[in-house]
Amino acid sequence: MSAISAQHVHKVFGRRPHEAVRRLQDGQSRDDVKPLGTAAVIDASFEVSRGETFVVMGLSGSGKSTLIRMLNGLLPPTAGRITIDGSDISDVTAAQLREIRRTKVSMVFQHFALLPHRSVLDNAAYPLEIQGVAREERRARAAEALGMTGLAGWEDHLPSQLSGGMRQRVGLARALAADTDILLMDEAFSALDPLIRREMQDQLVELQATLGKTIVFITHDLNEAMYLGDRIAVMRDGRIVQIGTAEKILSRPADDYVARFVADVDRSRVLTAGSFMTRPVVTVPRSAGPAVALHELREAQVSAAYVVDRRRILHGSVYDDELLAAQRRGAETLDGLVHPDHSAVGPDAPLAEMFAPAAEARLPLAVVDDDGKLLGVVPRVALLEAMVPASADSAASPTSAEAATRPEEPVTEGAAVGGPAAAEGGAR
Repeated sequence: MSAISAQHVHKVFGRRPHEAVRRLQDGQSRDDVKPLGTAAVIDASFEVSRGETFVVMGLSGSGKSTLIRMLNGLLPPTAGRITIDGSDISDVTAAQLREIRRTKVSMVFQHFALLPHRSVLDNAAYPLEIQGVAREERRARAAEALGMTGLAGWEDHLPSQLSGGMRQRVGLARALAADTDILLMDEAFSALDPLIRREMQDQLVELQATLGKTIVFITHDLNEAMYLGDRIAVMRDGRIVQIGTAEKILSRPADDYVARFVADVDRSRVLTAGSFMTRPVVTVPRSAGPAVALHELREAQVSAAYVVDRRRILHGSVYDDELLAAQRRGAETLDGLVHPDHSAVGPDAPLAEMFAPAAEARLPLAVVDDDGKLLGVVPRVALLEAMVPASADSAASPTSAEAATRPEEPVTEGAAVGGPAAAEGGAR
């Protein structure tokens, strides 16, 4: 069961909201129903898994803040169904809704929402006070939450004595002290200076790795969404136009609006090796000898290849010129011919960290798992193509898939083709 579920949710503000919903369901547009009311959210459906950070992003007026306010019952949906841990929050009493907010859902607001006359510790402990937790216990839990957010030693200060970033940390500590499984964060970092904002993003990522909360995070900042979100929902004019991982949205935008939206994102920090690695054209068995290895390279028309054992554990690479010399000496094994590979990356390695090792590697960059198993390779041309936004792709240059199948100069016994350009085809 999902932690949060929204099914065909609509929210219309105005005189005749239900008629507006009926017309929207019949295919009319947001502008068509304006005489009846303002359609803030239109037919929104999604599921948020337990422990997931789900980011909702969009420009001002897209409906994202209205959506998050429906998730904790601050606004009732005009139509549709929202469930929290299986409970339909649009079909509960006021007392039941208050209980859900106390025990299951905490919210971090954009503008801190701290009580100015209370100390930092008492602000962090406030939700526990509402829950009826004894004073000593709630203060101890609040102090622990302040410690997690880097505010140990500031317990007795007033909010007015803190910087903006510190006050936002108090708001986050207050949500953590409540110890609910779900955190709703509405533009929580947008009022902060850029450096402080990045610190808060880093801290949220670290806390999430430890605590495993279910987080719905609202933002208009694409880079923030890409950095924080396990999945992202892009909203436009009240509708969710695409839901997916950062990599999927960057590489396969659903429409021109999403493509324009993501055009300026720092792709090098979002895309990973696993998203665009390909199968090697050829690999050489560790048990082979120079003659067999040369045969494999000739068949694939490449000048170098990776060497793997029966479990596909990567042992290194071999080159045609060295294999040819070893064959002429009468060598029957690859002993002394396998060059260890120190440039391999994991599937989660970001694009930004692959350029340097790829530039030094004679072969396409190897991608391995934690056990050293060869999963795939990333050719240099794929790194360059990955930096181009999807909307800017053109037919003027061949794709990496086309380049992978383009024949290279064949290897002959009379002349070894060992240069870097030829080797690039080795494990595409």
